[in-house]
Amino acid sequence: MTGPDLFHETEARAAGFSRIAGVDEVGRGPIAGPVTAAAVILDPARIPEGLNDSKVLSAKRREALCAALMDCAQVSVAHATVAEIDEINVLRASHLAMERAIAGLDVAPDMALIDGNLIPRGLTLPARAIIKGDAASLSIAAASIVAKTRRDQLMRDLAQQFPGYGWERNAGYPSKSHKDALLNLGVTPHHRRSFKPVHNILYQDK
Repeated sequence: MTGPDLFHETEARAAGFSRIAGVDEVGRGPIAGPVTAAAVILDPARIPEGLNDSKVLSAKRREALCAALMDCAQVSVAHATVAEIDEINVLRASHLAMERAIAGLDVAPDMALIDGNLIPRGLTLPARAIIKGDAASLSIAAASIVAKTRRDQLMRDLAQQFPGYGWERNAGYPSKSHKDALLNLGVTPHHRRSFKPVHNILYQDK
């Protein structure tokens, strides 16, 4: 199985675009923590070796590649909060985080390659949605690595403030130990109240 390449970026360059941002998000499935997005504009002359869908890389490899990307690419990371997730739903919140990541780039892109099948409706620049884009486009793969690395670090930091939920291991996903901790320790301000395991605990006696 081949990994991501520059096919989509090359196509976009042929269409006249020169600053092409790959965009991906992580954190739609957890029951705690924000959703995190990254936007990355690669320098074609300085692409780190080994870029791939973050899900197929070890944590150590992701961290090394993230550090390399921070040094040789234009990178922006943004979040949508738990409150925003609960208010507008996690899909819209993930798109909001993507929009913020794109807006945060020091160099404004003129084209965005978006992982998934939907283009965030708040975007004001040309964009293309690519299903499983993190396995197809090097720019999106880079964004997936940065988003995953940054969110995992954020959840490790939160785990120190709220020990017992295992966020340093489960990144907020609903593992059995995490759900057991919810029952035993209660709901924190970082839990998504609109998500069923949390909602059920909050309203089980009502």
